[in-house]
Amino acid sequence: MSFAIELASLFRRDIARLVQEVQAFPDEASLWETRPGVSNSAGNLALHLEGNLRDFIGRQLGGVDYTRQRELEFSSKGVGREELAERLEAVQELVFGTVAGLAPGQLEEVYPINVLGVELTTRQFLLHLYGHLSFHLGQVDY
Repeated sequence: MSFAIELASLFRRDIARLVQEVQAFPDEASLWETRPGVSNSAGNLALHLEGNLRDFIGRQLGGVDYTRQRELEFSSKGVGREELAERLEAVQELVFGTVAGLAPGQLEEVYPINVLGVELTTRQFLLHLYGHLSFHLGQVDY
């Protein structure tokens, strides 16, 4: 199995876990609740991950038209659990298809934009994005 397919499978698995977490909230209000000592609600973290993945994988690598509004990822409230789950499932398929379809040579190319202040290969940046997803998935679970 290629690195791209292995990584795409990990993204698929963890986005599915995020969908399960979103659906596990007992009601809509609790999804958007911010607990003491926590900066962002689970709903806002889910919106942030959706925007992050749509932009950095879907748009930059997959050529899918998308205009990110990062500030709304943290300020929007009240998206329903089912709508949010459907949006995450759509991004799950977008990410899987895009990453799995990358050729080995594409992984070694410089990522199209410099996001972190250093030039990275696409492989390196995808590993960063996977770590970002895992970090916020843990926050949502907490």
